[in-house]
Amino acid sequence: SHLALVLHFSLFVVYSLRVNLSIAIVSSVLSPPVDASKFCLLQAPVYDWSAKTQGVILSAFFYGYLFSQLLGGYWSGMFGGKLVLGYGLLATSALTLLTPLAAGLGVAYLIGLQALLGMAEGVIFPAQYTLWAKWAPPLERSRLMNLAEAGCTFGTFVTFPVAGIICQYLGWPYVFYIFGGIGCVWCVFWFLLVYEDPACHPCISAGEKEYIVSSLANQGSSHGRSLPLLAMIKSLPLWAISVAYFCNDWLFYTLLTSMPTYMNDVLHFDIRENGLLSALPYVGNWLGTIVSGLLADFLLSKHMFSTATVRKLFSVLGMMLPAVSLVAMSYVACDYTAAVVFLTLSMTVISMCGAGFNINQIDIAPRYAGFLLGVTNTFGTVSGIIAPTAVGFLTSQDLLTGWRNVFFVSAALNLFGLLFYVTFGSGTIQDWAREDTALQ
Repeated sequence: SHLALVLHFSLFVVYSLRVNLSIAIVSSVLSPPVDASKFCLLQAPVYDWSAKTQGVILSAFFYGYLFSQLLGGYWSGMFGGKLVLGYGLLATSALTLLTPLAAGLGVAYLIGLQALLGMAEGVIFPAQYTLWAKWAPPLERSRLMNLAEAGCTFGTFVTFPVAGIICQYLGWPYVFYIFGGIGCVWCVFWFLLVYEDPACHPCISAGEKEYIVSSLANQGSSHGRSLPLLAMIKSLPLWAISVAYFCNDWLFYTLLTSMPTYMNDVLHFDIRENGLLSALPYVGNWLGTIVSGLLADFLLSKHMFSTATVRKLFSVLGMMLPAVSLVAMSYVACDYTAAVVFLTLSMTVISMCGAGFNINQIDIAPRYAGFLLGVTNTFGTVSGIIAPTAVGFLTSQDLLTGWRNVFFVSAALNLFGLLFYVTFGSGTIQDWAREDTALQ
């Protein structure tokens, strides 16, 4: 659990660096009707970027992120998760410090920097899974991994108001200097506090070491250079996770990247005034992530259900309910409170997937957990690139019908992904992931 807490804060830092730009871009771009001097006590440079350019800047991150998922998983298997995650975080923090400089040099530099940032950050999640494959006993997996993952939401939730305040009082470049600086300092702690596997940790007791090592005994060691790629491509349980990632991330990224726009355009609601309400969905998600991990492990430890059943049960909760509440949301277009209730419900319940298909890679192939996370996250990232574009396309004509269609498409995709996962998902180690078959 020491590792879970360290990872919780590492992912907190990662996500605070990730959402910086989406907040700072609001202050760094000229908006016609507002007199900037009223808001900013210190004048920071302001750029004249069109909505289209802003879209390109924000999506450049995902292209880099997409590129390094598989590499991150592969490198983690070769060099260990500690090093890959530590250097990924260090690179992300250092590049964040350079953001205001890149913006000053020109928009092309900023787009390039964002792509590099995405590449640096893309190795972090696969590396995290590689560490968990060595540290998390099967019956504690859900709660430990979800405790770590909750750092993402916590980082987002804290950074939104804090970055807003920094923009207002110090100017937007300081958002990058402050959070980038925190990231660099945190890296020092990462390298000091984290050990690659229980065997080389000096502070844990012999009993605990023995418990972790014996519970993971039948999983095989790290994979080194070779990967059974053909067997992976043919593996239906792996396809099941990948399809679920694609469909669920579509809904998640729609909520994440397009919600501010929806609140503004359809609900005519100023996010700055009601910061608390727009933070509610994140608080729900943070709590839901931790609770679902505890619940899943409880069901597994009592041997009530098989691993596959637990993963599918949480996936049903985490994919079906948000789909239903999104469809409901499209019919309460003008009732702001109802919309926030449905949105909070969606973001809270979607966290159940964290104990569902989200961590299923480590059940079916612990030796390749980092690489498989890279594979499935690649599918998720592709939908992160397509979804905002689709939202723009669907809402370009008629706003209300457009947004209704956005919600319908997300809900339909989610239900398809759920069906596919429930049909083909598995909870047992696959033949191709066992040490003896991998050696042939």
